[in-house]
Amino acid sequence: MSDTLDPRPATGPSRRRLLGAAAGATALGAASATGLLGATRADADPAADRGHGGSRGSADPALPADRRRPGHGRPDRATERRIDALLRRMTLAEKLGQLQLVNTADLAKAGLGTAGGVGGLFSVTDSAVLDAVQHQAVEKTRLGIPLIFGLDVIHGYVTNFPIPLGTASSWDPEVARTDGRISAAEARASGQHWTYAPMMDVTHEPRWGRIAEGNGEDPFLTAAFAAAKVDGYQGSDYSARDRLAACMKHYVAYGGAEGGRDYNTVDVSLQRLHNLYLPPFLAAVRAGVATAMASFNTIAGVPAHGSEYAIREVLKERYDFDGFVVSDYTGIQELINHGLAGGGADAAAAGLNAGVDMEMVSTNYVDFGVALLAAGRVTRREIDDAVRRLLRIKFRLGLFENPYTDPKRAVTTISAANAKAARAAAARSMVLLRNEDDVLPFGSGVKTVALVGPLGRATTDLNGTWAGLGPVTPPVTIEAGLQAAGKAVVYVKGCDVNGTDTSGFAAAVAAARKADAVVLAVGETADMSGEAAARSDIGLPGVQSRLVEAVAAAAKRTAVVLINGRPLTIADVLAAAPAVLEAWAPGSQGGNAIADVLTGAVNPGGKLPVSFPRSVGQVPIYYNHENTGRPADPDNKYTSKYLDLPSGPQLEFGFGLSYTTFAVADLRLSSHTLHRSGGSVSVTVTVRNTGEVAGDEVVQLYIHDPVASVVQPVRRLRGFQRVTLAAGASRTVRFTLTPSDVGFYDGDARFVVERGTIHVYAGTSSDDTPLTDELRVV
Repeated sequence: MSDTLDPRPATGPSRRRLLGAAAGATALGAASATGLLGATRADADPAADRGHGGSRGSADPALPADRRRPGHGRPDRATERRIDALLRRMTLAEKLGQLQLVNTADLAKAGLGTAGGVGGLFSVTDSAVLDAVQHQAVEKTRLGIPLIFGLDVIHGYVTNFPIPLGTASSWDPEVARTDGRISAAEARASGQHWTYAPMMDVTHEPRWGRIAEGNGEDPFLTAAFAAAKVDGYQGSDYSARDRLAACMKHYVAYGGAEGGRDYNTVDVSLQRLHNLYLPPFLAAVRAGVATAMASFNTIAGVPAHGSEYAIREVLKERYDFDGFVVSDYTGIQELINHGLAGGGADAAAAGLNAGVDMEMVSTNYVDFGVALLAAGRVTRREIDDAVRRLLRIKFRLGLFENPYTDPKRAVTTISAANAKAARAAAARSMVLLRNEDDVLPFGSGVKTVALVGPLGRATTDLNGTWAGLGPVTPPVTIEAGLQAAGKAVVYVKGCDVNGTDTSGFAAAVAAARKADAVVLAVGETADMSGEAAARSDIGLPGVQSRLVEAVAAAAKRTAVVLINGRPLTIADVLAAAPAVLEAWAPGSQGGNAIADVLTGAVNPGGKLPVSFPRSVGQVPIYYNHENTGRPADPDNKYTSKYLDLPSGPQLEFGFGLSYTTFAVADLRLSSHTLHRSGGSVSVTVTVRNTGEVAGDEVVQLYIHDPVASVVQPVRRLRGFQRVTLAAGASRTVRFTLTPSDVGFYDGDARFVVERGTIHVYAGTSSDDTPLTDELRVV
């Protein structure tokens, strides 16, 4: 594509281009899925029943005003009038300046001394500097429009909570809400307005480093955590001095990067885009999310930053999102590398046409916007709409009334209350993967503990990727946590995380023989997951597996604690150690929380939000796969399986053990008929603690549509609830199924609810659903 400013209409991507001819006309029939995702209405003219195909229902994806959160609804008239007045006064240069986001506090470099100025600043944490820059914008520019200040407040600012993948392991969205609320309060008091979170990229790729920042492999679970995190950051009114504007990212399908390699190509069908990747974003829009960030990847050959279908059609028109879309770091400029644009002018035109409202770091909108408008390659309406969206969020943040921060309010240390919350969140997010012969918990009979492994004294590695960018308080180490729990600890490193030296094994084995019990702290360093941290081998790095085998063979009682940001291949660890605890990167209070679980002060109740493969050769592996025409059969060679290992994962989605035991029973449906035109069916399950101590269980509800016009996954999560039960106690858990819960998007991105039989399953993991029933959709 040429970079010339041809006055003719651009010959690049059309306004409705994304996924070939189907994108424009057919996709407008698409709809939202329910509960978190939307409502369904039936077609007026039902077709004849043909098994489970036949008659279809459809739904309107637009979000009516009465379904929106207070304070996040359709723009209020008073604010829009103020925006109208500003737009009438603004020059084109000033409008384009508002669309520029910079990452420097240098006033001249930032462009505040120019006629257009800039719209925002990010990655500056000194509140005094932020106030000085804001003063320049408010007091020294012609219109005095305040800047918006952004920062990656992913799972903490001063107080670090577990990485989001860990938080998702709690299967309790309240944990994400608490993380967002405390993170927002700390960051806003320190001068920030806007966080680039939550990330809601569904992924089936453990090789992808950014799996650590998301909520795993399932769109339903991810949607629940996305909505909760948005609410935690924003509350009901994000102009409050303890709230932040949230930014849902990465829009969209970034988690589908081929080979798990960051920034890589994504090839996705319309039905997979709408069924797998988009539901969390719709949930976030319904939760009132303020902003969105475009993703680095291509989607079926079109970079997301240039996808008019994904951004303008689906997000802004169909989902009725009224916030602004920001590019990722130099994402507009990278349209040139992708090959969509021949230069900066093409890149700016593609981004503005697609609906990317604000450009981060690169300056193509400012550099080429005037000429593009004159040439007819962008419209004044597109520019004004982008500026309006940005100003709308600034008004909602209250920046025109309260642009400054009192530096004395800046949070520099972790409060006792926040430490307590982080500790509880970390413990609630841990997953017990193995506990043979009840090795855990280490009770009062365990006096001495040999703490072995390169992460036993780790500090920053416990925070994980994208740790809080505020003032650093080192996390509580595992050693310190065990000591605080009353254990006499002898520490032996044994080996490095990623080294090959085994000379420390002998000392580790000797310490293990002398101690009452051994804790092996192994895993990944913080920089081994996150952005630009893809791994082709997802086993324990270096010689850590050999260390586990050597020490476990010599110890009386052994528990492995995994510190990591992705699912790992750990068959060797599970074979060598009788107890394995997945702690992820647990955050500021990680050491204390790990000790709480190891000693039984907290009974672990987390569940895996991702499948753990047996081998990297199984990747991608996920529970909600399709059945294929030849499902795996060990007695039939010509079926879908491997020659050298089972087809299923090492540890399945939804799996997690406890120090007690549970049983589920009495699956009951309030009706065995569900009408496509509306209504609902109540599903109840009884869960009982059959053990001797109190504990938590997560009851999970799945469905399967065995005959459909588009092949459906073997299981779809449609409900979950974490419950705490005393020994011997029971509780009835209630779920609701609506037409949208059993519907799906077809190959033309139309949401359909088809007649037929739905299989309903309940249990405690995706592979442990002993309770079954059937529901007829009519």
